[in-house]
Amino acid sequence: MPLFVGNIAVRIPVMSLEQNDNAIWASIQKERVRQRDGLELIASENYTSAAVMEAVGTVLTNKYAEGYPGRRYYGGCEFVDEIEDLARQRACELFGAEHANVQPHAGSQANMSVYLTVLKPGDTYLAMDLAHGGHLTHGMHLNFSGQLYNVVHYGVREDDHRIDFDHVAALAREHKPKLIVAGASAYPREIDHPKFAEIAREVGALFMVDMAHYAGLVAAGIHNNPVEVADYVTSTSHKTLRGPRSGFVLTKEANARALDRTVFPGMQGGPLMHVVAGKAVCFGEALEPSFKEYAQQIIDNAQALAETLMAGGVKLASGGTDNHLMLADVTAIGLTGQIAEEALDRAGITVNKNMIPYDQRKPLDPSGIRIGTAALTTRGMKQDELRKVGGWILEVLAAPEDEAINNRVKAEIAEFASDFPVPGIE
Repeated sequence: MPLFVGNIAVRIPVMSLEQNDNAIWASIQKERVRQRDGLELIASENYTSAAVMEAVGTVLTNKYAEGYPGRRYYGGCEFVDEIEDLARQRACELFGAEHANVQPHAGSQANMSVYLTVLKPGDTYLAMDLAHGGHLTHGMHLNFSGQLYNVVHYGVREDDHRIDFDHVAALAREHKPKLIVAGASAYPREIDHPKFAEIAREVGALFMVDMAHYAGLVAAGIHNNPVEVADYVTSTSHKTLRGPRSGFVLTKEANARALDRTVFPGMQGGPLMHVVAGKAVCFGEALEPSFKEYAQQIIDNAQALAETLMAGGVKLASGGTDNHLMLADVTAIGLTGQIAEEALDRAGITVNKNMIPYDQRKPLDPSGIRIGTAALTTRGMKQDELRKVGGWILEVLAAPEDEAINNRVKAEIAEFASDFPVPGIE
């Protein structure tokens, strides 16, 4: 077989990745083994299906498609138009929306597109404090969302770590924000979107929901649907939706033209059509009846794991979870988030260090770790397996520097994980 197609001077390689770039191939193989042999408990990560992975790795990566279906600035877009139309239609059907824009490259761009559509620099909006469970794009001072606008932050109560709606309402009445943002990246309870909408209506604010973390739970009808009460809803397509790493926005038809013009040409150029295809596949999968069972299992697993950890002396923010994640305060057992993350990683368990509400420690070495169950649920694990996982977590955290325990637990986990293949790579 020739090493190159056509004139040798053109040098288009037809070798495999292993042959063409062994260094990259080798790193990918090591990552594949890590995912296969370990337990993925990072709340923002999941495994895509083989179909999603196949769509993202197609010839669509070669195609530029600035514009929207039927209104492109490039020729040869008739087939990518079909794909984007399917993605939009499926997203609308899945969430009961009037309009979907599936072009944002990620959740941050999805949020940016709404801000740029409804706000001007210096305008005020209300959002959840990052230190209380919000997201970087909810007004963190180093992020564009905190630099371009006047951001007022709300948080959770100190006693129960639940959103303080009395405080939200008081801030809204005082500051008269143009936009109120709900949603979080580290809040373990179901969010009351109708209550936020009521406050927004009272002060004449627009209402946006960032459901990136719990979109799969909304799609399954388990958590209340923000599309019913919000002006704009943003999300990622991975996390609990199990799609490719990307973003999308849902809104009413009346807002469609302004939003679409913000995404393109206002914010982005050509969409990543191979990723749009992956999103279309992901939305189609989430429309299947089995997805509801999957989403419910995520919550059942999270609650089983939470109960195990609390029984072992680990304190959880808000005392438990209603969704796919939990925040564990490991200072209660004499550790820091950094120490806990590193110890668990050595044992084959991946989590991330995370601040807890009213944390007195610094972000790079906080008091807690964030734990999620979406990825292990995708592998087919249920409550009994998550209780076993909880036992391993407790064992490692009880002796974080004990190399013998870490090595034994890691070997046990690799054997255990072999009974639960990773979709798309095994």
